[in-house]
Amino acid sequence: MPAIDIFPTFATKETDMAITKEIFRALIREGQELLRDVELYDRPLDFEDNGRYVLVGVRQAGKSYMLYKRAKQLLTGGHALEEFVYIDFDDERLIEMAADDFDTILQTYKAIYPHKPILLFDEIQNINGWEHFARRLANQKYSVYITGSNAKMLSRDIHTTLGSRYTDEKIYPYSFKEYLGAQGIALKPEWQYGAERFQVEQAFNQYLLWGGFPESLLYKNKRRWLNDVYEKILLNDIILRNKIKNEMALRMAFKRLAESVTKPIAYNRIANLVKGTGVSTSASSIIQYVEAAKDAYIIFALENYASKFVEKETIKKHYFVDNGLLSIFLSGTQSPLLENLCAIHLYRKYENRVYFYNKNVEVDFYIPEEKYAVQACVSLNEQDTRTREINALLKLDQLENLNKMYIITQDEEKSIEIPNGKTITILPAWKWLLS
Repeated sequence: MPAIDIFPTFATKETDMAITKEIFRALIREGQELLRDVELYDRPLDFEDNGRYVLVGVRQAGKSYMLYKRAKQLLTGGHALEEFVYIDFDDERLIEMAADDFDTILQTYKAIYPHKPILLFDEIQNINGWEHFARRLANQKYSVYITGSNAKMLSRDIHTTLGSRYTDEKIYPYSFKEYLGAQGIALKPEWQYGAERFQVEQAFNQYLLWGGFPESLLYKNKRRWLNDVYEKILLNDIILRNKIKNEMALRMAFKRLAESVTKPIAYNRIANLVKGTGVSTSASSIIQYVEAAKDAYIIFALENYASKFVEKETIKKHYFVDNGLLSIFLSGTQSPLLENLCAIHLYRKYENRVYFYNKNVEVDFYIPEEKYAVQACVSLNEQDTRTREINALLKLDQLENLNKMYIITQDEEKSIEIPNGKTITILPAWKWLLS
């Protein structure tokens, strides 16, 4: 009769580590196979040869593809597939991972390969304390590329830990030019005078409505896919990460922000709109929700250039980082979608240097450093609308001595000479986005 062990068996640290090493061994192999087989649309981002990067942005913006792109570049340059370690920290096998386990990745790799690995870490912010490991890797001269979907990765505390060892890059969903390229629409010289113009206009109508998330191009039911992405961002990147308890108030706040996307709105006003639906909340809670959404990169805010400091901080215009996310809340309303798209285009270039102007004159977008003003208007066919949009720019020109004045429309194009020798340029959005 075999002996019976009457003492319970407890897993030792060595046993835990052995299991963890097996998990990482599988992840390393799977990552190498992914890098070998993935097919890419080549988005523009020039990596420095000896640089280390932190790529941040909303989920599904294409940060992972930037890691794949860098791997492909290095493979083409002579590196072997076995040199790469790509790990996605959204993987459910790593759900209980802690910062102490980071070193096990290196131990596992060294037990298999003789190389110094090139490290590509996706959504690393899921693991608290990641920045200390990233600093050590930089100090030890590893090649490291990191992605994350939270703006706190660029916070002062993180920067203090990382020092100047990494370059920060924000990754957005496709621009319109990238959107066309991903669908095989290559623009030749004089394209706007040929059949390509029709293709561009058709593509723009889809881009205006469904935005530029790269993976959304693979789906016919884009609304369902976008709803799934939004829910994942909402639950993982906002509610869980920020320990938000009043989920209904948060959902209603984002709905009200979407419905007010073209208007300056105060946090007290949002709170009152939410409470009007019977959901309890406060202005301080709304501020928390908005900041959490900004940290998750789903919205950004513009200040009123003409306001005093207190109003700049409390009354802002809020836009969604991709039109697809805004379309979840809106139905058949082109005007807010057009203005949101203009906001995205300007914010990608100027970030916090773009404002709106609202003091005795209302102008949608103003970039003071370039004396550049932009109005977004679907159509100028109605005389009242035309007069309002043009007069707003003329009044702002008197105040700010503008260099550039644009009205961005759905499909209208014209130049208006004004008495002081300046020009107001009216352009279709699809042409403006490509210019």
